This record gives sequence, structure tokens and C-alpha cells, in this order.
Amino acid sequence: MLVKVFGSSVYGVNATTITIEVDVDSTGMKYYMVGLPDNAVKESWQRIETAIKQIGYKMPRTKIVINLAPADVKKEGSAYDLPIAIGILLASGQISDQIGLDNFILLGELSLDGSIQKLKGALPIAIEARKENFKGFILPKHNEKEAGIVDKLDVYGVQNLQEVIDLVEGKNQIKPVFVDTRDEFAENQKNIKYDFADVKGQQNIKNAMEIAAAGGHNLILIGPPGAGKTMLAKRMPTILPPLSLHEALETTKIHSVAGILDPKQSLVYERPFRAPHHTISDVALVGGGNHPQPGEISLAHNGVLFLDELPEFKKSVLEVLRQPLEDRNITISRAKFNVTYPSSFMLVASMNPCPCGYYNHPNKECVCGSQIVQKYLNKISGPLLDRIDLHVEVVPLEFDELIVETKSESSLDIRNRIIQARKIQEERFKDNPDIHYNAQMSSKEVQQICHIDEKGKLLLKKAMEKLNLSARAYDRIIKVSRTIADLHQSDKILVEHLAQAIQYRSLDRENWAKA
Repeated sequence: MLVKVFGSSVYGVNATTITIEVDVDSTGMKYYMVGLPDNAVKESWQRIETAIKQIGYKMPRTKIVINLAPADVKKEGSAYDLPIAIGILLASGQISDQIGLDNFILLGELSLDGSIQKLKGALPIAIEARKENFKGFILPKHNEKEAGIVDKLDVYGVQNLQEVIDLVEGKNQIKPVFVDTRDEFAENQKNIKYDFADVKGQQNIKNAMEIAAAGGHNLILIGPPGAGKTMLAKRMPTILPPLSLHEALETTKIHSVAGILDPKQSLVYERPFRAPHHTISDVALVGGGNHPQPGEISLAHNGVLFLDELPEFKKSVLEVLRQPLEDRNITISRAKFNVTYPSSFMLVASMNPCPCGYYNHPNKECVCGSQIVQKYLNKISGPLLDRIDLHVEVVPLEFDELIVETKSESSLDIRNRIIQARKIQEERFKDNPDIHYNAQMSSKEVQQICHIDEKGKLLLKKAMEKLNLSARAYDRIIKVSRTIADLHQSDKILVEHLAQAIQYRSLDRENWAKA
């Protein structure tokens, strides 16, 4: 008897429906699986056979042929266990289909006792199932919340194979999971773990971070150990505008594919903050591998990628950041396929000014010579520095500033100003769906939108000559000055806006290490 059940496979952040055809023939004794299965799929036979026996059913001792279609697409992972097991039981006549399985997607890895383990990519699979007009999705209980946010699709979270059989035969009235996405989303937006109200002093740094957040600009903090670089960076997501529902869905899809989504959450509610260690490999940072997975830059999509101690990262790792910082996506190419992951993130980096950390320190003496300092700074290439809009020096606090008991301005207050600036930018770019904030402007948009008067042009000319700036750095200065103008509710870019933007190019200064 031939039966068909449906599963799904994730490529990049999108899913493709897979048809699992199972034929049980009484004229043979062998088991065949075709359709480009990988080792994890091939090994499912032992898991399926044991799980079926554990719950009191029999594995047919006849010829069984399983085809995973389309046959020219490689099938990876263990999530096909459940549809194959149900297909075998249906084809052998041990159970009957009472719910119409041709309208359902089934996925899940089977344990030997018949329990069902979690899977990766439940959200993109559910989205694709709805697009293809499937009625329901049967999946592990662990993943029910993330798939449950997709409307017009009945999502059934199950814990073991017996529950699935009872559901298929109409014996078990499991209710589809219901997730009120908008209520949960609104409720979780209020939680702020790190608040700028707890940061004492550092007003200049807070101003720079506000500008960076308002325009989506990249930022590097330079200062001695203990000056507060990491503490400040951790608070960057709290002043960014809250995720829109669309951004939350985008981000959740990536985290779902990577298998790191919290089972208690249906959505990623807060902007991601990823802080990989400096020993990370280039593949782990940008994504890839034999079975391509999203890297840290994609997990930071719509959020912040924080690289602490930037010069300690391997040069090859830092250089692979250059293209994603410009294009805001990364394409992983293999011989037979390509996958593209979104990677629109804000880069926040920190570094010491020298190997000992105390160059330019007001109280401690640096033991590094000027050549050593310059060599240390040269670990970060010019092209990468060009792509970082704001270079900010962090100065350690004096004792009098540390003992002040009054609270600083809160993250919510700063965020409100940033939201107002972002609204101006949304209106500015309403006719261009690919641009949402100033940092995403191309050179063409900079020329069309960012008009500068003669005084401003003269100031920029002097800065270009003195700092020996590249054309890319020139564009970055203008973008930052446009953001500063937006924060001041100014239609025009004034000289003081340009001067402030130029001030945030510390590492572009000639002989900075000898200053």
C-alpha cells in the first residue's frame, strides 16, 4: 500500500515542503530509502523501528520503500523520523487516517521510547505551510509556541508517537496552540535589564551612543581597562527603538533555524545582543559549515553585534565583516546551492588604546612605545575602520563622579528621542523600502538628501585634508551629521552638526598614537 505524508526542510531562513512517500510491499524483505538522505536520515530506521515496537505496534517484515521528494534536493537532519514512522504505520494498515494527513505537515525526531525531540526551524516551516494552504502542523511540544504565532494554521504540539497516532485516528482531541502575539509582544517590550540610569558620568559617550542608535551607525569605544566600555555597550539595545512585529518575525526565523529560541517564547521580543569571544572563527562569525547555519552576524540581525577587544580577533575574522557591513546580508555558496542570511546589525566594538591599556590615561603611565601602540592599532585595517562611523574615546571616571548618588537619564528617556529621530528618517525614506535609517543610505542618497552649505563644505575640506579621509569616511561623516540634525529636529545640516560628526573620527587622526 502506498501513502503520502508531508514534511519540510529549511534552506537558509526559508522552508521547502518535502513529500514522504511510503510503500509497503508484501513481496520482499528489504528496506530502501531514496531521495538524497544524509546519514542522520538514513540512521532513522533503527530509531523508528524501536519507537514503534515500544508503543505496541509492529515494524513490517516486508519490502519497504521510502522516497523523499523532490529527489534532487539533499535531506538533512533527524526531523523526518515522525512522518516516516506514521507513513509506515499507515501503509501497513496498522492505523487509519481520520484527520486527512494530506493537509498536515509532520516533523520531529523520535527517541527510542517514542518521545519526540525538538526540531530547528519550526517558524519558517509553519510560515511556508500556511503559504501552501496546509491546514495544520504536527510538531514537538517544545516548538509549539514559535510555530503557534502563525495564524490560519492549526499547530499541534505533541510529546510522543502515541499522541500523534491518537490524533491521526481521531481518538485524541488535542487542541491547537493559541498564541496572542500582539499582547505578548507589547508586554515583553517593557522589560529593560540594563539601564543607562545606572551609568554615572560619561555624558559624552552617552551622546555618541544616542547618535549611533538614532541613525543605526557603527561605533567603536577606545579606552583603558575598567573605563566602562563593555558596560556601556551592553546598554545599547535598551535605547534602540523597540522591534516592530515584522522585525521580530524576521529575527525569530533566524533564531529558530539556529535552534536557540527559548521554548517559553513565541517571538524574540528584544533586539538581539551578540558578543562572541575573540577566539571565534570566520565561519562561526558569518555562517556556513558543511550544513550551513547562520553565524553571529545573522543572529545579531536587527540588533547589536558587540566585538570586545577588537584587535584580539584574528585578522581573517575581522576582514570577512567588510562585505556584510555594506550589503547587510551574507550569501553562503556551496557547489550545489546558495543560501542567503540577513545580517543588518549595528556593530559596536571596543578596544584598549595600546597593549598595556593605559596610553593617554590621566593617572597611569603607559609602558608601550609609540611604535608598539601604532602596531597594535594597525591590527584593525583601514577598510574596516572606514566602515565604523563613530570612534569614541572613553575616559575613566574621577572619584567625585563615582560617588554621585543621583540617577542619570534613563534608557527609556533616551529611547524616546531616538524614536522621534527615526520617525523623521522613516518619513524621509518612505518611498525607498530598502532604507529605514540614515546609516543605510548609499552615496547616491547622500548626495540627494544631505545638502551642505558653503561653510560646511569648507569645514569638510579642511577635515579631509588634515585627517586624510577616504571617500567612504566622507560619506560616513555626512550620514552621522544628518542623524545629529535629526536629533535636533533640524531640516538642514548645520556646521555644528558636521563639526560634531568629525569629532567622532578619533582613529582617523594622523599619528593618533603619537598625539
